Amino acid sequence: MSGHSKFANIKHKKEKNDAAKGKIFTKIGKEIAVAVKEGGSSDPSNNSRLRDVIAKAKSNNMPNDTIERNIKRASGDMSAANYEHITYEGYGPNGTAIIVETLTDNKNRTASNVKNAFTKGNGNVGTPGCVSFMFDKKGQIVIDKEEYEGDADELMMQVLDAGAEDFVEEEDSFEVLTDPDDFSAVRLAMEEAGIPMASAEVTMIPQTYVELTDAKDIANIQKTLDMLDDDDDVQDVYHNWDE
Repeated sequence: MSGHSKFANIKHKKEKNDAAKGKIFTKIGKEIAVAVKEGGSSDPSNNSRLRDVIAKAKSNNMPNDTIERNIKRASGDMSAANYEHITYEGYGPNGTAIIVETLTDNKNRTASNVKNAFTKGNGNVGTPGCVSFMFDKKGQIVIDKEEYEGDADELMMQVLDAGAEDFVEEEDSFEVLTDPDDFSAVRLAMEEAGIPMASAEVTMIPQTYVELTDAKDIANIQKTLDMLDDDDDVQDVYHNWDE
């Protein structure tokens, strides 16, 4: 895992301009609505999925009043959150693997937009399962070393005792990996211990990475990722490009 920490990407996302931040907040708001509906409660203490989405919202600097407003809106109109989860898999330049997770109320629109993003980047959408076997689904929690003043060994023991699978020290961060089923419990234990988290989410981690050296390939995959990032229906994108 060393050398492939998401921390640089996390910092980059947080530094995005206000328009991009607004788009991220919109996507998280959609996740909150689905979490309230599917979890059957607007109370985070009774809805672990909502708790996790709130943690994700806070790590993206979403203001508390915005989070509360989204929860109230979702609980006031449970029928409004009729979104469907659809996952697309495909290939970018030089066989790079890309997974796209969406929440949509219009399958045809989403399918068309995702296909277009792949095509514009000289890639193609594949069949379900065509690349997901190259990834491991894990809970991933990232801690900024600048935000954490404690001892690394002590932190490692804390998170492993809480149920984490692995603890990795990077140059500027610590990375905690969990089984997806244990993610909520580990994240909650860290929150209660006052451990600052730069990012906390269930994600797809590549087993191997693909390096791109051709400028055209790099431009193409960046085009695909940018188009997907701009799509309101797209919640998360995972890839094995070694950026």
